[in-house]
Amino acid sequence: MTENEQRVALVTGAAQGIGAAVAERLAADGFAVAVNHHSESSAQAAKDLAQRLSDVYGVAAVAVQCDVADFDAVKQMVSDVKDELGRIDVLVNNAGITRDGLLMRMKADQFESVIDTNLGGAFNCMRHVVPLMTRQRYGRIVNVSSVVGVYGNAGQVNYSASKAGIIGMTKSAAKELGSRNITVNAVAPGFIETAMTAALDDKAQEALTGRIAAGRLGQPQDVASAVAFLAGEEASYITGQVLGVDGGISL
Repeated sequence: MTENEQRVALVTGAAQGIGAAVAERLAADGFAVAVNHHSESSAQAAKDLAQRLSDVYGVAAVAVQCDVADFDAVKQMVSDVKDELGRIDVLVNNAGITRDGLLMRMKADQFESVIDTNLGGAFNCMRHVVPLMTRQRYGRIVNVSSVVGVYGNAGQVNYSASKAGIIGMTKSAAKELGSRNITVNAVAPGFIETAMTAALDDKAQEALTGRIAAGRLGQPQDVASAVAFLAGEEASYITGQVLGVDGGISL
């Protein structure tokens, strides 16, 4: 990488929530950013975010639509990002969905769709980005897991399995790629203030907060700060790790 080349990050599921916060933090740190979004319904939010990153931070930023569960579509997305921004130095696998339900009532498509997007999507993106990073002899991959991938959660067999799978995949990939100057780490957020937690009533939020040592729900920026650290130069000797960003709920 020459002195004049800008580092480039691809952030999946970046139109809102944690992904948008990560994209903004990386732009603030000087990265060009590809803002991935899933569908036409999120297209405007992704385009608006990319424009704001460019206007506020003076970095190149583009919105890219792709269903990360689609192996071939991800291949095309990675090619498009490389063509437009020149390289991919950082991959943040944040895209994810939930389809909660008790195990005894869960339908096959509820399980499969969550695994395909959350775990399969992370695999698809790594599979197509790693060859670029290998040729560059440089890369940072940060996978967004979850505290429920470590400890489980009733009503989320599918989601917990997908996030636990991400942890195993992170550790295995770190062993494969470390000699190529590519680090692979994961963050495991706890309960973060997003549209999903906003839907909880006051009593549920109070009960949830009571389980957290920090006494509050996390903010998307809390996760973004952890991702930015693992994506940066100061984390060059850290790989295969899972960093909990949960306010101490796992204590």
